[in-house]
Amino acid sequence: MGLRPVTIAALAAAFAAGFGAPAKGATVTAQVNAQVVKPLAITMRQNLNLGTIVLGTGTWSGATVSLSRLGNLTCSANVTCSGATSVAIYNVAGSNGQVVRMNVPPVTMVNQLDSTKTLILTPDNQPTVTLTNSGNPGTNVQIGGSVTVNSTTPGGTYVGTFNVTADYQ
Repeated sequence: MGLRPVTIAALAAAFAAGFGAPAKGATVTAQVNAQVVKPLAITMRQNLNLGTIVLGTGTWSGATVSLSRLGNLTCSANVTCSGATSVAIYNVAGSNGQVVRMNVPPVTMVNQLDSTKTLILTPDNQPTVTLTNSGNPGTNVQIGGSVTVNSTTPGGTYVGTFNVTADYQ
């Protein structure tokens, strides 16, 4: 028995209705952004100098000598501070208005008369700085620091090196 032409037409119409034209895809837009900044440059302008630390008499420990990043020198009991002091100054140049993260880890200072004797300098620095211009002249960043001495701290000149890094935040 054959299919009737009317039945075939009805099947074709039903098939076209259920499985006809493909569904339309959804479209959405998204914004794309890219911020371009100048590379950071950091240069050292001035070394940190805590001056001369004169140890007091007797037996004691934990005396702190501190030079703030603003240049304020404080010496605790049992020590006398004298001589010229200076904060370290670094210049950071990059893109105007950008926030720069400053990383200044502690510094091991080595006695130049006996390399087995050390002091640890704990830096005092701004964790971040906002650049106030693009490129030169850059923005100066001041770094101070503190050391702790005892009545048994050997005399001599102690020297260390900062490893200052700057990264865009």
